[in-house]
Amino acid sequence: MVEVNRRTFLKAPAFVRALAGSKPHLLLLMSDQHRGDCLGCAGHPVLRTPNLDRIAGEGVRFRHAYSSTPTCTPARTGLLTGLGPWDHGMLGYGKLAMRYRSELPRALHEDGYSTFAIGKLHYAPQRNVHGFDGALLDESGRVESPDFRSDYRAWFATEAPNLDPDATGIGWNDYTAKPYVLPERLHPTRWTGDCAVRFIETYRRAEPFFLKVSFARPHSPYDPPQRFWDRYEAAPIPPATHAAWSEKYRGRNSDRDDIWHGDAGPEAVRRARQGYYGSVTFVDEQIGRILEALEKQKVLDETLILYLSDHGDMTGDHFLWRKSYAYEPSARIPFLLRMPSGGRGQISDVPVEVRDVFRILTRRQLPAREFIDLEHDVCYDRSNHWNALTDGKTKYIYHAMDGEEQLFDLAADPMETRPLDDSARLRLWRARMIEHLQPRGEKFVKGGTLVPRPESLLYSPNHPKA
Repeated sequence: MVEVNRRTFLKAPAFVRALAGSKPHLLLLMSDQHRGDCLGCAGHPVLRTPNLDRIAGEGVRFRHAYSSTPTCTPARTGLLTGLGPWDHGMLGYGKLAMRYRSELPRALHEDGYSTFAIGKLHYAPQRNVHGFDGALLDESGRVESPDFRSDYRAWFATEAPNLDPDATGIGWNDYTAKPYVLPERLHPTRWTGDCAVRFIETYRRAEPFFLKVSFARPHSPYDPPQRFWDRYEAAPIPPATHAAWSEKYRGRNSDRDDIWHGDAGPEAVRRARQGYYGSVTFVDEQIGRILEALEKQKVLDETLILYLSDHGDMTGDHFLWRKSYAYEPSARIPFLLRMPSGGRGQISDVPVEVRDVFRILTRRQLPAREFIDLEHDVCYDRSNHWNALTDGKTKYIYHAMDGEEQLFDLAADPMETRPLDDSARLRLWRARMIEHLQPRGEKFVKGGTLVPRPESLLYSPNHPKA
């Protein structure tokens, strides 16, 4: 692998050719809740992702990639609009607006692309596809619009009218895991892969395509088919990481299986990760089928491919589950880019974020920045409410409820076990946070000082509803 910085990356021949030449096809591959360290090419000791590794090996892996607001809907709003949380208006988990001033599929359609989406969008209303020319939806069990039925559920009812798509019996945010109890061909991950392959095999339009393929896994339920479950049965799965500062999360917040914090025990963590890893590898296999379809149609080297996730998954680290946290397993994501030609096998230290997809796909450019801003409004509990800044090497977290600060050296302590007691470094990053939040007014910064905010502010004044 060749390591590059922003300057050398933007001078890479692939970007020059993309800017100067004809429009490539655009393939945006997305998964839900895939943490950034769960890639073979990122050095994971157990998990196997040969097809994602191939994309990285034939392109660029960004090792400092983040989701600014690491839950589903705000992250997907950033992807849709190309804006950060304050600018698009969603500071936590809420509903997307009906329409934004600029939207990725609409912008690409206006630029001459035929646009199509397959899988999870998580928009509202659920058939409002924000400019895609067409869509086949899998929204898990989510029914948030009157009489909504996803295309996956409609297909399932036709293929298996006497079966229950939720027969495996795991909740959408449970930490429990077990193999999928139905035939593998009925799994939503397989359906998404099948639909994507069919789209590529049958595409005959003259204009280039923008295809978004969005898998609903590895987000819970952790329910891979039996063969993927068995693949990690005897694997040396890493245990959860804990630290002195995270002891406050050891107690369970509930007796249910959808806890957001609590010590479920090492065996439960191992089982959850076995199901999670199997789900990641199952998604990876479908991506391999998609790459194969591109090769068979002789368009692989005419296609720009980008893979990312909307956020990560704590899977028990620091006694935390699910997402919405500033910590690496929740906020850091995979971010892989394969250009039609050139730029092979690079690793970039450029800090990138979900919002950057808009700029990469519409302009073939990356923004200039020193660090990424992250934040999340109150989620699960008032104590989980924060702002953060990171360049991928250092992370500063400001806990909005009470003003507690955490500073981590990610290079030396990637799992954030030892908060730094470094007053000079802390002052530097605190000053950066003050500068970042000051334009928002005195609820955030008053008299040059960060202000605790125990109350929720889900939408900024820039949200279209405002």
